[in-house]
Amino acid sequence: MPQVHCSALLFDLDGVLIDSTPAVARVWRRWAIEHGFNPGEVIARAHGRPSLTTVQEYLPLADHEAENHKVELREIEDLEGVVPLPGTLELLSSLPVNRWTIVTSSTRPLAEVRIKAAGLPLPPLLITSSDITHGKPHPEPYLKAASLLGFSANDCIVVEDAPAGIESGKAAGARVVAFLTTVATSVLRSAGPDWILNNCADIRLVSSNARLQLSLTESAV
Repeated sequence: MPQVHCSALLFDLDGVLIDSTPAVARVWRRWAIEHGFNPGEVIARAHGRPSLTTVQEYLPLADHEAENHKVELREIEDLEGVVPLPGTLELLSSLPVNRWTIVTSSTRPLAEVRIKAAGLPLPPLLITSSDITHGKPHPEPYLKAASLLGFSANDCIVVEDAPAGIESGKAAGARVVAFLTTVATSVLRSAGPDWILNNCADIRLVSSNARLQLSLTESAV
C-alpha cells in the first residue's frame, strides 16, 4: 500500500468520477449507425477524447461544429445511468477544495450537467474541451489545470481511465493513476501509468498539510 505525496489531484470525469459509459455508448452508437460507421469502433475511438476530434476523423468534409453540437445535445439529454463511481464522493469530500479539479474531454455544458446529475461538487476551476486548443492525448489539458491551481504538473497526480488521458498526463510531466473502470489492464499498462487501481475507493487522504499525503491500494489484477 504505497504512500505518495503531491500538491494536487487532477481527475478525469467520465470513467473516473462518474459512470456515464452507457449514456456515451447510446449516443455514439446512434450517431455511428446514422452515418454508416461501425458502432463498436466509433464508441472505442470516442472515449477519452473531445467529441469534435471523433467527428472530424469520421466526417472530414462535414460542418464539424454543427455536427458536434448535435452530438453534444444528445449527450446532455441522455443522463440515464449517470452516477458516481465507488469512493468518488468520499474522496472528493476529504480533499481541500483548492487541491483538486476535473479535467475532461467533454464540453463545459455537458460536463456541468453530468457533474450535477451524479451529485458531485463542482470544482471552482474546471478544465473542459471548451477551454483548450489541443485535447488529450496532448499535454495541454493537464498543464493548464495544474497551472490554474498554482502548481507544477510534475507535482500533481493525474487520475485517468483511458489511454489518451494517461498519455496526456504523462506528457505533461505528472504521475498518473489509472483506473480499471473502462479498458483492459493490458491496454492501461501500454499507456504507461505509474499505478493501476480499481477506483476512487482505492485512494485515501492521509494528511493535507503543505502537500497531500495519499495511501494507494493497487489492483491485484
